[in-house]
Amino acid sequence: MHRCLLLLCFTLSVRAADQPNILFIFTDDHATQSISAYGSKIMKTPHLDRLAKKGMLFKRCLVSNSICAPSRAVVLTGKYSHLNGQRTNKDTFDGGQQTAPKLMRKAGYQTAIVGKWHLKSAPTGFDHYEVLKGQGSYYNPMLITNGKNVKHTGYTTDIVVDRTIEWLDKRDKSKPFFLMSQHKAPHGRWEPALRHLTMFENDTIPEPETLFDDYQGRGTAASLHKMGILQHMGDHRLMIKYSSKFTPEQLEAFDGYYRPKNEAFLKADMTDRERTKWHYQRYIKNYLRCVKAVDENVGRLLDYLDENGLSENTIVIYSSDQGFYLGEHGWFDKRWIYEESLRTPLIVRWPGVTTGTQNRDIVSNVDFAEMFLEIAGATVPGDMQGRSLVPLLKGRTPADWRKTFYYEYFESGGHGVSNHYGVVDSRYKLIHFKDKGLDEWELYDLKKDPQELTSVYDRTDYRRVQKRLGVELSKLRKELKVE
Repeated sequence: MHRCLLLLCFTLSVRAADQPNILFIFTDDHATQSISAYGSKIMKTPHLDRLAKKGMLFKRCLVSNSICAPSRAVVLTGKYSHLNGQRTNKDTFDGGQQTAPKLMRKAGYQTAIVGKWHLKSAPTGFDHYEVLKGQGSYYNPMLITNGKNVKHTGYTTDIVVDRTIEWLDKRDKSKPFFLMSQHKAPHGRWEPALRHLTMFENDTIPEPETLFDDYQGRGTAASLHKMGILQHMGDHRLMIKYSSKFTPEQLEAFDGYYRPKNEAFLKADMTDRERTKWHYQRYIKNYLRCVKAVDENVGRLLDYLDENGLSENTIVIYSSDQGFYLGEHGWFDKRWIYEESLRTPLIVRWPGVTTGTQNRDIVSNVDFAEMFLEIAGATVPGDMQGRSLVPLLKGRTPADWRKTFYYEYFESGGHGVSNHYGVVDSRYKLIHFKDKGLDEWELYDLKKDPQELTSVYDRTDYRRVQKRLGVELSKLRKELKVE
């Protein structure tokens, strides 16, 4: 009996030594177009670049449902929205179901989440949680801390990392950790840190080539949008009249800066083109200011790991709940299967495994839970719908790795985006918009038309591609148990 207990203790200690820590840094609406490691022309992100320099940067990470709460539920469950129940932001997450944090705890990990949750129900599967209520605010946030409301003073992006570091300091150091540090930024309404209020003040940010897209090459769906830089954005000034959430010091810092020169905007003779340009500059500068704080705080976490001897045994994963439109096609927001919202950043640094490379395989947020579990040495449940990224991280893409990917969107009418689903491969994209009287198909050749300006659906020269993708779409819907 004594010998068995010794053997069990030895086995558990060896297993713990083989289990690396996992730090998962997750942002909201962070577009790859604003990360310099992805080739951004409008933003420098030195700390994310630092992560990529020794990590693996995934060029083709696609989300299964490009909207906040559903994406988070996919990360937790490894299942598509139609199976985990979180189809839209309006749904409440079923915390009683199987999730990666619960399985990580069973595998011997200490688990925690700090920051944005956005799933309405209380977090489950975590030894510790401190989460924003709903969207939370950028200034002086309240964090629901293990069931109690705790008020904080300062800028939320900084506070999320302050609290993340405090948990790391106080954690049970005898166990490996699985820590989700999740930011509100750069979700709109875009409110920068006080130290960044004047960034880009004298700059003109380059406009995207498709800022003045007229949607003539597509079907009806794109023209029904309500996410226009011109029509739907407004000037996005900070709403100082709601001053109760700000400290006197914050209000003093805002004074003057958030009273933009509105004279030109208010001129009756201003053209739509001039108005669009004005709105774009206001929007993109505040968005990038929010990204700046995120990048700085990624640097703080990387420094903490270095200074506390944790870097060599901690896998750092950076991603976002989806991509975002930074003026492309005249839009802000996400939701579409089109490239800018479908594609999300994913950078993984695994010391001794990754070496500063890029991967172009089709991967997805539906693969994250499986990746966490394989890293932990835990069994991946058979009902999860993704695949672990561990083989790819080790430089070996399995021969049967996915060549196509299924997408679904359910929040009918949100920002004017109709329900749709579709299939994507390395070159083509087939989409079916089916919602409230709308029943249309679109097909894009991403090699010839990377900005997706012209649908080639029903064109004779694409008949074979259209048929092949139609068959594949039906196959994927059956395999993924889509009703």
